[in-house]
Amino acid sequence: MRAMVIRRFGGPEVLEAVEVPVPEPGPGQVRIRVAAAAVNPVDVATRAGILTEAGVVPPREVLGLGWDVAGEVDAVGAGAGFRVGDAVIGLRDRIATPLGAYAERIVLDASAVAPAPAGVSPAEAATLPLNALTAAQALDLVETTGTVLVTGAAGAVGGYAVALAHARGLRVVAVAGAADEALVRGFGADEFVPRGPSLGDRARTLAPGGVDAVLDTALLGLDALDAVRGGGEFVAFAAGAAPLPLRGVRVRGVWIRADGERLAELARLAENGTLPLRVAGVLPLSEAAAAHERLAAGGLRGRLVLAP
Repeated sequence: MRAMVIRRFGGPEVLEAVEVPVPEPGPGQVRIRVAAAAVNPVDVATRAGILTEAGVVPPREVLGLGWDVAGEVDAVGAGAGFRVGDAVIGLRDRIATPLGAYAERIVLDASAVAPAPAGVSPAEAATLPLNALTAAQALDLVETTGTVLVTGAAGAVGGYAVALAHARGLRVVAVAGAADEALVRGFGADEFVPRGPSLGDRARTLAPGGVDAVLDTALLGLDALDAVRGGGEFVAFAAGAAPLPLRGVRVRGVWIRADGERLAELARLAENGTLPLRVAGVLPLSEAAAAHERLAAGGLRGRLVLAP
């Protein structure tokens, strides 16, 4: 079968198409015929060697790319709990393996897989696992029932964070580019602050004394921390992106993990329209390098998706 891998770090040109044996599922695993695999910033960071330099991904001779998958089960191991033909989505969170979702087939633990949301395309479904689970698990770290500020609210993770916080009944202050105000209000934002300097001062005009919590998907660090009240909460979304816990703010980082049960809940929210599924474009698997170039150029709304 075909897969895209890297054998060295660098630009999009290091992505390599290879032929590899079809993997076989073991006990408690399923093999998925990949219909769509989302392209995420973490793929770019892995390809460039940034995650290996940061100590997140150990050195390997071959690394697969791709976390998100949507497709159809075509083989099952003992006790997997799925059947051949099931439409599913899943998350590959073991990122040091030689095969990822950029492939024609992938084997995942059944605990990382959930039924695909009904009524949406595989490309749309593939945008859900990594980004929605990250937003949900970050929100789980927040104890407030008051006001939460979400930076990068127009992005994939940020958009899900706004929608999930709104569904939880929190008052949501969204930070994004000025042109994206209508977009993020459509996700459920109650208030909007345009991206720019003096974020803390501008947010505090909407939340006197400071917001109760920040979900910093845009990695603004201290600028976003300044918007939080003393003793509030702050969630960072990347290794090394957490600011010092000034003014007694509780600073935590979210570390994504596969969770099929939670993913099934998120799929149901996608079915009923609570979570917006946004596809920026669909490219064939062979054009993974072009997808990485487009992602690095910025300005996308939604995720690019590869279709084997």
